[in-house]
This record gives sequence, C-alpha cells and structure tokens, in this order.
Amino acid sequence: MSPEEYKAVLAKYLPATAVDSVYDFLDRYKVFLHITRKRTSKLGDYRWPQPRHNYHEISVNGDMNPYKFLQVMLHEMAHLNTYQRHGNDIQPHGHEWQEEYRQLLRQYLSCFPDDIVALITQYTSRIPLSRTLEKQFDEQLRHYDPNYTPSDDLTLDQLPPGTAFRIASKPHKPFRSLEKRRTRWICLGLDDNKKYLVSGSARVVVEGRGKN
Repeated sequence: MSPEEYKAVLAKYLPATAVDSVYDFLDRYKVFLHITRKRTSKLGDYRWPQPRHNYHEISVNGDMNPYKFLQVMLHEMAHLNTYQRHGNDIQPHGHEWQEEYRQLLRQYLSCFPDDIVALITQYTSRIPLSRTLEKQFDEQLRHYDPNYTPSDDLTLDQLPPGTAFRIASKPHKPFRSLEKRRTRWICLGLDDNKKYLVSGSARVVVEGRGKN
C-alpha cells in the first residue's frame, strides 16, 4: 500500500488534521495497525515485538467517532513510546506511560474541537493524571458520536427514586431504583425481582416512572 493509499484509509477514521502525523508515527516504527470491529472488552491495544511477531502492533476499534478514535490511538501510541524508552518491566499505566500520553495529547491538541481542547488542557496539567477529568474527557468525546442526543448523558443519580430504567450499556435488563447508598443505588430487577447495586454514575435510559 502506498503512503497516499494508507493515508486515505486513516482519513476515514481520524480527524483530517491528524492523518499525516499519525501516518508518520506508524511508518517510523513500522507499526502494524489493525482497525477492528466493535469490541465490548476494549477500545484498543498495543503489542510490543515478540519472537513470533517481530513488530509493533496497534489495534483500534473502527466504530468510534474521529476524535474518540484519535484519543484511543494516542493512548496506544503512548504505550509504544513507553516500551521504546523503558521496556515492558513497568506498570502499564504508571507514571512513565502517563507522561508519554500527556505529551502526545498536547502534541495533537489542535486536532480536537475547542470544548475537548479545554478538557485536555486541564487533564494534562499534572501527573498523575486525574481520573475525574479523564471521565469528563471521555464523556465529552461522546458528544461527537453521529447518533448522539443529550438524553444519552442521563445518569442514575439524576433520576428520582422509583424510576424504571435500563443501563445504557446493558439494555437487556430492566430495573427500578429504590434507595441510594453512598455512590451506588439499590435497584430492583424487574425481570427477576432481585436487588442489585448500580453505580449512580451509570448512564441510563428511562422507561417510565413510579414507585415500588
């Protein structure tokens, strides 16, 4: 595949302003890039060279919006950079990786929309990286999904007790919220009449209102 053809493929998934730079990175390290179908277990991964495949490999799910795809790509590129500098005898998301990820996010800052830039600027202000800001960063990226609607941001904490709902990531099971306990809610499974603990930050879809 020629560089122009490779870049044309990348342009289907990345913001246009990121294509050349990402291509240069992949070409420099001779990375095998695998764009996969949706995986519920992960959004991407990195594999360092090993005897049976003596090359760097990055995989990224191909079902994400361009800005989320770029964020996951940078996450995996940071793993590669960390391996190049420190080998594999360190924590996967330890200080070394966080520093590489922070630098890459700053390098690609202009490839993101202004609202994302503001969050990245806060997120990369110090090490260790803030989990709270990371969550806000991830949530804001969802706003650029093609089928996004504001109702997608509804969380269990925003609902009154007694609301019937389904967890957005597991819509097969219906619940009704009963009582909050710290960060989680006691909920009744409407299909089996069992009680469950559900995180108050879980994204939910409301089915109706009422009391148990």
